[in-house]
Amino acid sequence: MSENVRLTLACGDYDINLGLVNGAIGVAGVDLVALTMPSPERHWRLIRHQEFDVCEFSMASYMLLRDRGELPYVAIPAFPHRRFRHSYLFVNASAGITEPKQLEGKRIGLRTWQTTAGFWMRGILEDAYGLDLKSVEWFTQDEEDIPLELPQGYRLQRVPEGNDVDRMLLEGELTALIYPELPPSWRNGDPRIKRLFPDAKAEEQRYFERTGLFPIMHTVVVREELLRQYPWLSMNLVQAFRRSKDLAWERMEDPRRVSLAWFREALEEQREALGRDPWPYDLENNRAALEAICRYAYRQGLTRRQFTPEELFDPASLDDPPKYVGA
Repeated sequence: MSENVRLTLACGDYDINLGLVNGAIGVAGVDLVALTMPSPERHWRLIRHQEFDVCEFSMASYMLLRDRGELPYVAIPAFPHRRFRHSYLFVNASAGITEPKQLEGKRIGLRTWQTTAGFWMRGILEDAYGLDLKSVEWFTQDEEDIPLELPQGYRLQRVPEGNDVDRMLLEGELTALIYPELPPSWRNGDPRIKRLFPDAKAEEQRYFERTGLFPIMHTVVVREELLRQYPWLSMNLVQAFRRSKDLAWERMEDPRRVSLAWFREALEEQREALGRDPWPYDLENNRAALEAICRYAYRQGLTRRQFTPEELFDPASLDDPPKYVGA
């Protein structure tokens, strides 16, 4: 009979998680039951019911709940989802907006205030482009996963019942839209919507060159009572997530794995721009991005004080020994 600890993991079915999902990568001392599901469902189920032992989770929601002491989980420095956000800032095509500073005093739609995508893009607009966030009228599509009160000076309201931010942008009721995914009107090719940055990829690359920041969307959280019971668990999980990611990079060396004609060229371009591993799973290689997250969370009202990066993670997961830690 196995003496391993049986744990559930909820995560996205991305290439860098695949080794853990299909069992090719194990976690020492653990029998892992991996469940894959979309991010909104996974995050909602963790917030409402705390169903999973280990979970890929929204960075913004994690910080909000950690600040309140309302989540019996703590993070480890694994970040399975990152995404540049300039590509997800849209404007009404007839509004005459050509640069971020022109959004001051305008009406901007969001899915929710605490969505990590919007949280990052607002911080980027403030830090990199000088946008006064408090000058904007913000409109959210959905109810917040976790109720929160914003700092004084922000103007935020839900859209009218029966309406949605995508339609409001098309009809000129909103000037801009920050969305976590591509909005329906853009996917449908509606000419009334356009990206604020016409060459968003080039703008994202310039942003990275200036700042070194590749925005972190998700971290991985672990039930705290398990970490007290098994002090070795957090480092073993970090190591397993790293090995799963390494396996994904190894598989990408074979162009047969992805049915894109110029996949190899895209991989080489990414390495030239971002380095061989833009997804480091440790604290120090992510310190600048984590400091930005802590700063944005405090400024935008997700936390009541500004965290340090170290405060976000289980201390045992930061020790980073030279070899894999056994249970």
